[in-house]
Amino acid sequence: MALPIDLWLIHPESEMCDAFRTRFEKLPRVTVIESRFEALPPHDCFVTAANAFGIMNAGIDAAVIHFHGVELMQRIQHRILDEYLGEQPIGTSFIEPTGNPDYPYVAHSPTMRVPGSISGTDKVYAATWASLLAVYQHNVRQTDETQKINTVVFPAMGAGFGNVPYKEVARQMAVAYAHYLSPPHRMNWDTVIGRQKAIAYDEGKLVVR
Repeated sequence: MALPIDLWLIHPESEMCDAFRTRFEKLPRVTVIESRFEALPPHDCFVTAANAFGIMNAGIDAAVIHFHGVELMQRIQHRILDEYLGEQPIGTSFIEPTGNPDYPYVAHSPTMRVPGSISGTDKVYAATWASLLAVYQHNVRQTDETQKINTVVFPAMGAGFGNVPYKEVARQMAVAYAHYLSPPHRMNWDTVIGRQKAIAYDEGKLVVR
């Protein structure tokens, strides 16, 4: 069973925030915040919708590095070199400490290999799902409650350089969170088909199996 977390969804534009509110309306413990990264209050983990090489010099990633310091990007790149032989696959995520007790972790979760359109793909879902799993696995390993991640902040994954429409960003992210909240109890093709249909297109209704 998934461990409970508080999900914050942020974006500076009201259109994206409205899409978040519509798609996450029936999902628990979700807060939509119309804000830039720099104005966020303290939180446990911020998800960086990055590229596969950890080059964080544009968009919201640049804001994260400006806030935490270039050493954070260097540590992330060293982990990519060591753990992924220099290229982190889409659909993976890892938690990196920041050294700041008010904002202690980031999750590095590529939505794309290099900056470019990912519209028409399921990469927003894959990166969101990977981020949620990384947080879950981090929390499972912790014996000290103070080190667990309770508040996770997501930007609009793939909405910038990825060129994914706002409504589709919200849709794929909501499906990933719904799947996180309701993992399958058995593995069979009915389960697989149900999840795949939800990821591909859910006709405006979240279907959790």
